Amino acid sequence: MRRLDEEPRPMDLHDAAKLLGQARHVVVFTGAGISAESGVPTFRDALTGLWSRFDAQALATPQAFEEDPALVWGWYEWRRQLAQRVRPNHGHLAVARMAAHAPELTVLTQNVDDLHERAGSSSVTHLHGSLFAPRCATCTRAAELPDSAEEQPDDGRRVPPPHCRYCDGLIRPGVVWFGEALPQEALEAAAVAASTCDVLLTVGTSGLVYPAAEIPRLAARYGAAVIQVNPQPTPLDPVARVNLHGTAAEVLPALVSAAWSDAG
Repeated sequence: MRRLDEEPRPMDLHDAAKLLGQARHVVVFTGAGISAESGVPTFRDALTGLWSRFDAQALATPQAFEEDPALVWGWYEWRRQLAQRVRPNHGHLAVARMAAHAPELTVLTQNVDDLHERAGSSSVTHLHGSLFAPRCATCTRAAELPDSAEEQPDDGRRVPPPHCRYCDGLIRPGVVWFGEALPQEALEAAAVAASTCDVLLTVGTSGLVYPAAEIPRLAARYGAAVIQVNPQPTPLDPVARVNLHGTAAEVLPALVSAAWSDAG
């Protein structure tokens, strides 16, 4: 039996590259795994140091923000500035390069770090929001990010959130919290893309977080070839036509080069 930490078999990579290179519409669906390779802590791994006193699911709720907005804002500011200091990895860059080759490319992500945009991808659909798109908790208008020149919050420090310039309400992180629905526009765009693509490439996602986890399954039901890139088995293994066991930074550049010989 092949070990999971071995490189993808040449035949697996060849099959995936052939599917990718022939596709008219490619959807790339990414999860926490691709950003973890850049050093972005996963949601629960972000509770380090003094933050380890708290439960991630208890901090990421509308109720938590209502009860202690400075605590929640401080944690998300800390996370945002951690994300801001890391760089896109070769997996993100490979996704951006696909745009020059696939006739149509749609990037869907569960990540909130904007690393796809920094790698050069455009029109990324964020299913779970973004650390870089705060909004008013009262009137929902978009808000400006805090001044980056301000002192960075220490691990575990409460930071009072700014106030909205329009209604004076509190500014909240622009992410989807537990108990909140995914943005309807993003969810509808993802459903349309999944139901009309030829190939869906799912990268670094556990396949456990719904409703986002339904997207690869939706693509498969509509006849798309699902290619999965993940170091470990996931519930999406039976859904995928090809499973490439490896990290995004290792597998995606090789896959792009194999699919389009001039991809560099």
